[in-house]
Amino acid sequence: MPWPLPIVPVLLWLIGLSAHMGGGLIHLLLFVTLIFCVINLATDRD
Repeated sequence: MPWPLPIVPVLLWLIGLSAHMGGGLIHLLLFVTLIFCVINLATDRD
């Protein structure tokens, strides 16, 4: 996964957090992004 790809969900999370949209589900977006980053770090060992 290219590193710019997680930037989009984080930006959406910040917009949703500042606009008070999505309730608790907006935090799920950040959690999923962090999971993808950890998986990328674990599998990108060259």
